[in-house]
Amino acid sequence: MDKIGFIKKDIYNLECSVNGKLRNHDVELVTEYFMAEQKKNEGFYFKIEGDGHDRFSRCFWADATSRRAYGFYGDVVVFDTTFNTNRYDLTFAPMLGVNNHGQTIVLACAFLSKETTESFVWMFEEFKKAMPGGEPKTIITDQDAAMAIAISIAFPTTFHRLCIWHITSKFSVKLPRDAYNEYWREFQKAIWDTDNKDEFDAKWNIVVTKAGLTDHPWLSSMFDLRESWVPAYTRQFFAAGMSSSQRAEGSHGFFKQYISRRNSLMDFIIRFERALSHQREKELVADHVDAFEVAQCLLPMPMNKQMATLYTRTMFQKFEQELIQSTACFLELKTEDACKVVFNVSERKNWETRVAEVVYVKDSDHASCSCKRFEFVGIICKHILALFRRDQIEYMPEKYILKRWKKTAKCGLVSDANGKEIKDCADPGLLIKRSTMSRLASDVVEDALMSEEGCEVLSATLKSLQVKLKLLKDGPSNNEVGGSSSQTQYMKDPKRVRCKGRSKGVTGAKEKAMKRGIRHCRECGHIGHDRRQCPALNTP
Repeated sequence: MDKIGFIKKDIYNLECSVNGKLRNHDVELVTEYFMAEQKKNEGFYFKIEGDGHDRFSRCFWADATSRRAYGFYGDVVVFDTTFNTNRYDLTFAPMLGVNNHGQTIVLACAFLSKETTESFVWMFEEFKKAMPGGEPKTIITDQDAAMAIAISIAFPTTFHRLCIWHITSKFSVKLPRDAYNEYWREFQKAIWDTDNKDEFDAKWNIVVTKAGLTDHPWLSSMFDLRESWVPAYTRQFFAAGMSSSQRAEGSHGFFKQYISRRNSLMDFIIRFERALSHQREKELVADHVDAFEVAQCLLPMPMNKQMATLYTRTMFQKFEQELIQSTACFLELKTEDACKVVFNVSERKNWETRVAEVVYVKDSDHASCSCKRFEFVGIICKHILALFRRDQIEYMPEKYILKRWKKTAKCGLVSDANGKEIKDCADPGLLIKRSTMSRLASDVVEDALMSEEGCEVLSATLKSLQVKLKLLKDGPSNNEVGGSSSQTQYMKDPKRVRCKGRSKGVTGAKEKAMKRGIRHCRECGHIGHDRRQCPALNTP
């Protein structure tokens, strides 16, 4: 430690010095960084806008990897904003998805100075421009009025699902304490243990009437919004098994390990890219495991072995659990005609008998279940699997195997709106050149370090080379169109903003006393001092 040559304070001072030099150049650095990324890979998309006074207001960006991922997994998007990520208090707004391993992936990011409908519409429109394949099928958010209006404008065909966790967590706050303690369990059963819309409506009305809350404004508003959050209404829409935006909350927590509210925009982006690379590394590890290993089957059945070779390991484990549970399901013929057969599939769960209804269309291998698991999760349910086992269907029909859950989900080309392919990385030739030159540079540095004269020669040569490369990059004249980036007119750094989602600061005792004005002594009642300085107590 005594040979390091500096202390922690020196690092802090250096950081302050660097930040001072970069002050008022933050947006300039971000813009140049985005332009450099776009030059390395044309698939990088970004947009920066000002507030009308040449000051930064908002930006949006998505790299080629994220844009390609949307082409494969863009059916479901989770959107939530977070705070305390930069020194300007700009709102960080990532759009997230789910890959074939069930992992969270980043599809796009934005910084917004305002959380208004207009700001969200701008972001969603940029998202549509950047992403291939059109609008998502489902988008999951919390209850934000401006966000909801923006989604209806920008994504008119997308199903907007509200986070059920945010809603159910408000019951304890919105309801009277006695009513909550007595009837919360019944509300839970009405929400989670109903399989169809009529059943939910009936149970909800019964609980509300029993609790004497028929005129409760918040409960009435939640009932009016039931088509956006109650499982009995939303199961028919694919959401990769998600009913809340908790995945976004977890992602915010992950990224905040790398960033802080003191970061400049450039600091944030560098740290964010580092975190993103760690996240993507986990996806590569999962891809490697699926490419070279086959999951062990607990049931030696042809269908189970088939799905072990097709599904990723995570999705296969979910399927296998459904297959195991199908052995405990019992089918009972309900109705039959020339076109279809309807079965009641019963199972024992939590000491109760649950019944699902399966409609099986003859001569087509098409079945649908009232539990809507296939429509909601994309994996066939135990009730239909029980029917397949009864009819000795040994292999899964192709129509029940979603490509997004397969090992080969990322195979194929992804093109933008102009038909141009979006490539995941830059030209492989550039990577080879970089590797070759990096090895050469490393060898040259090692040789130069052998003597003081070698260091001086190398330093002088590198400075000369740096000037030549800069001239080569900028071109022979700054008067040409598209010349040096130093001639670009950059926006000013943003002003610090206050977003509506941030909580108010906690007022300390000193601030409270200052607001109260003149102090009064609790001992003698006089003004100008407090009990600790009271002359009556301090008199000998």
